[in-house]
Amino acid sequence: MGAEAADSPRRTTFLVRWVAWVSAGESLGFLAPAAAQSVSVAFWPAAGVPLLVFAGLAEGAVLGWFQGRVLESRLPAVSVRRWVLLTAAAAAVAWTVGLLSFSSESWHGWPAAAQIVTGTGAAMVLLVSIGLAQWFELRRHVPRAWRWIAGSAAAWAVGLGVFMAVATPLWQPGQDLWLTAAIGIGAAVLMAVAMAAVTGLVLVRLLPKP
Repeated sequence: MGAEAADSPRRTTFLVRWVAWVSAGESLGFLAPAAAQSVSVAFWPAAGVPLLVFAGLAEGAVLGWFQGRVLESRLPAVSVRRWVLLTAAAAAVAWTVGLLSFSSESWHGWPAAAQIVTGTGAAMVLLVSIGLAQWFELRRHVPRAWRWIAGSAAAWAVGLGVFMAVATPLWQPGQDLWLTAAIGIGAAVLMAVAMAAVTGLVLVRLLPKP
């Protein structure tokens, strides 16, 4: 009982640090897709998809670095470099899938049944991609690390839900580009906090006791 009581403050400290750093990392990382979208709309519409995929790679790298720096405080043997590379690659995959499905004009013209099937598959890839990629590193250091895949997917589902709930009603046709970007960035910060909170709660149960 005494050991559990002593362990609780350390877990709380880790959770607070994780939420703060990961929220900051995802918020900063999201500036890359926001900038890519602005450049595409204003100057280079034809390059929208490759610009956003490359920006997604950058977003994942920034997020992975912030996560890795906190994670190594509890798992000193974790490879931050590998964690960053895996996260960046997974983020690029997620952006590619999202852009080629939900954001594709041709996809919206498909029959409803085809949209449901492909949309469900795309959504699964979007939610699972980052956690699955990071699992390849986490499994080296944590037993039953597969739980991170489910926890990360749940976190991104919550985060993306927050983003859509905030941004969708505020985005209106004909808005100035700066206002559209500001709404997106604000919603992204809230998404980052929600995602960080859920992944943090998952990690404090998954990681070995300090």
